[in-house]
Amino acid sequence: MTWTFPDKTATAPAQILGSFSPGSGSWLWAWANKSILPDMSRDARSFRDWAEDNGHPALAKPKIEADEKAAGTLVALAVRVTEATGYYRGPGGNSAVIITFGPVTLTTADGSVSNFNFNINID
Repeated sequence: MTWTFPDKTATAPAQILGSFSPGSGSWLWAWANKSILPDMSRDARSFRDWAEDNGHPALAKPKIEADEKAAGTLVALAVRVTEATGYYRGPGGNSAVIITFGPVTLTTADGSVSNFNFNINID
């Protein structure tokens, strides 16, 4: 994932977590979406495995009934469990894709580089 600003560029590894459809009131995990390559849904699969291993089978269903608040809660929990640095909600009419991202590297116009990351302990 790349963000471009006038004086710097930010890049980060990214994964597709899932998509939220306000119209149908549903959340679809990326691992259950056949149009998403498996390499792009590792975080979603990791969350599914966590949910199954920790006795939360309802969170591991491919499609979940969800309003805006429930979808936001799913995203926040998945960001925490997968230790993502953050997430991006893509624009969308009928549905919005949610993309998680890892450590961010900032590169300024003069070429200097710095990194930004959160370390979250979920023990």
